[in-house]
Amino acid sequence: MTFGILILLIFAAAAVLMFLRKLPALLALPLMASCIALLEVIAGRLSFHDLALGVVADGSIRLADPIVISMFGGMISLLMQKSGVAESFVKKGAELAGDNPLGVAAVMLAIIATLFTTIGGLGAVIMVGTIVLPILASIGVKEYISAGLVLFGISLGGLLNANNWALYTSVLGLDRAVVSSYALMLFALVAVMGVFFLAVELWRSRVLRLKRRALIRMALGAVVVVLMAMVAIWLAPLGEALDLASLTKGAIALTFAACVAVMVRHALRAWKDPAQTQVHLTSYLTPVVPLVLILVYDVPYVPAFIGGLLYGILATFRRGSLNLITRSVIDGSSSVIPAVVLMIGIGMLLSAILGPTASGPGAYWHAQNAAAGSDQAVWPVLQDMQPLLRTVVPESFLGYVLVFTLLGPLALYRGPLNVWGLGYGVGGVLLATGVDPGAVMGILMSMGIIQGVSDPTNTQNVWLANEVRLDVNVIMWRTLPYSWIVAALGLVIAGIRFVL
Repeated sequence: MTFGILILLIFAAAAVLMFLRKLPALLALPLMASCIALLEVIAGRLSFHDLALGVVADGSIRLADPIVISMFGGMISLLMQKSGVAESFVKKGAELAGDNPLGVAAVMLAIIATLFTTIGGLGAVIMVGTIVLPILASIGVKEYISAGLVLFGISLGGLLNANNWALYTSVLGLDRAVVSSYALMLFALVAVMGVFFLAVELWRSRVLRLKRRALIRMALGAVVVVLMAMVAIWLAPLGEALDLASLTKGAIALTFAACVAVMVRHALRAWKDPAQTQVHLTSYLTPVVPLVLILVYDVPYVPAFIGGLLYGILATFRRGSLNLITRSVIDGSSSVIPAVVLMIGIGMLLSAILGPTASGPGAYWHAQNAAAGSDQAVWPVLQDMQPLLRTVVPESFLGYVLVFTLLGPLALYRGPLNVWGLGYGVGGVLLATGVDPGAVMGILMSMGIIQGVSDPTNTQNVWLANEVRLDVNVIMWRTLPYSWIVAALGLVIAGIRFVL
């Protein structure tokens, strides 16, 4: 148990250094992995060969699928930005929304969420923000509400971003259907809370004229909508048994074929007339193509993103598009390098805690144990941590919900529950104690809402605060009550599904 305590102290030291901004996550994760493995080397239970091959080499490619998917996602993101699709989509939505503050804000929320199912990065946030913020300011929406709207929209899109789903399936070993169904439930919660945030804050700032009774009715209506959405998602297998799935696939396939025919016609016209640069309506479907291919047709992640990229290329095709496509492939891939490096560090930390994979460079460790007649051998780090953590990790539904709800603020300031900090490492530790992978996903995905909307250390939060001339902590305090409630409700859903 002594070594288990020392390993937890390594986690605590890294969390403190990241909180004080003395050590970035990009460096903290591989350093932690190395230190944890080195501790076992000193104890004589691992060798330097195990550290180099079983932790560093194995961990570097452990999340290969999410890394490749993120690169294709970066290509689609840049293609949409450089071709003018994203900008046109936002402006078209503003034109259709009219001048009702709540209506315009809700439409902007939906558009941002749709865009961020595939696009990402600070560049995309700046591009969308420079269009959306002036539109909202022109109808009297307060600065912190505009910033909160953008952040809720980004988090909504992130929940439907298939690249994030791939990360959960790779890290936790969950079935894709389990991840997507939970993400859709959480999406329904965040969507309703985002609209509720707009309604309440617009009412408080006297931009929206609503009586308290109307707000209460709106809240009750939102609860009904969320419950209906969750029941629909939960009963999806029943729909498949009734052959509704094949009908849906057929209808979508016909719609897609019609869109392709229209796009080909538009591309031929654009080739003949170089002056025709208008964004075609069919290009607005680009962000949802990978999502539809994955959810409806059960296409694997990488082919689905390739399909989305090809659709986007055809939808935006015009004379000179080859240069745009080349730039999207090269610059789009390079734009996700920080996320790629972070995922490499996450993989190393997982290999250090859970042990190497049976198919990567660390396969030798499993082969050695099999040759020695001990197929069920446990990785030394797991052996040290399991007895200690089993005494403190809650096993009941109530304990699960209450403990991790109270720990919600640890997702802020690059804390230990921050999914882009130590979050996946903590997830690995929880897996090591025998916590159900679905329950671990519930913690990380729910805490991801607090991190995505309210964390002052996010680059998008910092940029938005600077753009609307507010302190970044003001945005945190204004949005935290809403994101924290969503996280708590997400834990309740995960507890019902995976703990009870």
